[in-house]
Amino acid sequence: MTQMTVRRRSSLSLLLARLRHRSPGLTASLLAGALAAAVGLGSFAVLVLVLWISSPYPDSGPGGALHVAAALWLLAHGADLIRTDSLSGAPAPVGVTPLMLLVLPVLLLHRAARDAAADEREADGRGSGEGPGAGPVVALAGVVLGYLGVGAAAALYASGGALRPSWVWVCVCVPVVATVAAGAGVWTAYGRTGEPVYSVLNHLPPWVRRRVRRLLLLPDLPSRLFAAARAAGAGVAVLVGGGALLLTVSLVWHGEAARKSFLQLTEGGSGQFAVLLLCMALVPNAAVWGAAYALGPGFTLGVGHVVSPLASAPAPLLPPFPLLAAVPDAGAGTPLNWAAGMVPVLAGVTVGWFVGGAAVGDAGGAGVDSGRRTGPGPGLDGGGSEGTAGAGAGAGSRSGAGVGPGGEGKSAWSWRRTAGTAWWAAVLCAGLVAVLAALSGGALGGAALARFGPVWWQAGGAALGWIAGVAVVVAVGVRGWRCREGRGRPGRMGRLGRLAHLRRREAADTADVTPDAPRESLGPGDASEAYDLLPADVDPEPVPSDDAGGPELGKVVPPAQSPEA
Repeated sequence: MTQMTVRRRSSLSLLLARLRHRSPGLTASLLAGALAAAVGLGSFAVLVLVLWISSPYPDSGPGGALHVAAALWLLAHGADLIRTDSLSGAPAPVGVTPLMLLVLPVLLLHRAARDAAADEREADGRGSGEGPGAGPVVALAGVVLGYLGVGAAAALYASGGALRPSWVWVCVCVPVVATVAAGAGVWTAYGRTGEPVYSVLNHLPPWVRRRVRRLLLLPDLPSRLFAAARAAGAGVAVLVGGGALLLTVSLVWHGEAARKSFLQLTEGGSGQFAVLLLCMALVPNAAVWGAAYALGPGFTLGVGHVVSPLASAPAPLLPPFPLLAAVPDAGAGTPLNWAAGMVPVLAGVTVGWFVGGAAVGDAGGAGVDSGRRTGPGPGLDGGGSEGTAGAGAGAGSRSGAGVGPGGEGKSAWSWRRTAGTAWWAAVLCAGLVAVLAALSGGALGGAALARFGPVWWQAGGAALGWIAGVAVVVAVGVRGWRCREGRGRPGRMGRLGRLAHLRRREAADTADVTPDAPRESLGPGDASEAYDLLPADVDPEPVPSDDAGGPELGKVVPPAQSPEA
């Protein structure tokens, strides 16, 4: 009993000492997150106050304008609002998030987390006494907690105005946006490598670390995941860009109606300026609606009023708005409407092209991380000290010697692996489209306006069908064409690749050479033992080595020769 008490006290004292030691970094991260939230709130407040001052007939005083600014800041994060001063007297939801407003909080969070992570990385490099890899967790947690503290105060303040936030959506959307944006900033600060990811994983339970480590040791998995994510991002960009093109064409086609609706909304320069700002904030939403229209499901303008390339139901009585003037006319679709289906086809071709290029190794750096870093890093060895997991993310120079598809001595993927990567790229692309569709639409009131915009699961399902059906075929075709032209070498290095993978796993588990030890300390006999396992009719495999003193990655170490030679 006495030993258990002493052990608990020692663990508690160690934890308190580590917290005291890390308090400056954590405090700086908390202040950075709080400052990012305060700057965002201040920007919205300035904009709303300028519009309130320039309005000839303001509805409320400066207090009401500040309440609206806080509510708009929460709406920019995706949280729904509830309007209490509707004409019917019943609360009316407002769930359409102007996606342009989301840009400012994301940029502020990204920059705050990037700067905080850079300071933590510099402190860890000077030997702060903390185990390696704790900086990303401290920076991420501090920025997110500081941001959420200010966000909670803003939600409490906005609850006293005419636009009140929905607490359920506030508790869901604001933390998700803060965590994703801050995580991207931390990842950027560490050079977009796997180090911050491994640092976060090292703070998870041991059984999770073991499973992730076993998963990442699969051949080419990190590079395939990165190639799928890169292709999915390109596919989403083509879809949204195609939707923006459809919006532009439709606005030009209905230019007179859009001009009249803009002039009918309000009179005076201040009112027209406010309408112009609102239209600019909703342009990304309209681009996503155009992408959903091109995919097939289209979007809704109220319950039961669907607009799609096949048919457009008559729209309900809506107020005049310039962007709504671009909605296609009611009635059955024409070949001109059906031509919008070329957008998802081009998106699928783009995804397939990216995956096919990554399959043969000329995707422009498709590997996640070559692992060429000096010194130990955050691995998944269960202890969280030195990296031993390799697999492309590379905790140390000896364990992270994996090369992406573009590296030397790397064989082209098989057609099954290429098709699987294209499928996962289609899944990621469909997930991103579903998220964008959910953010761009929502409710604008009750009854007929309870559903406004694209339905997220319909848009995501249609994107999966289009992208997967086209991308898999294109990726396999591009791979075969480039391999036939000699840009890839399918199957030639397959046996060597498997042998190198087994040797990397064995080295990651049993190697006792420090990262700074020179390669020559192994002796010439050890350097030539690897060639005993190689077949006689193929070139020797590139041997990864340490940065300090050994041959560079991708170079071939010749066998030791006798003095007589």
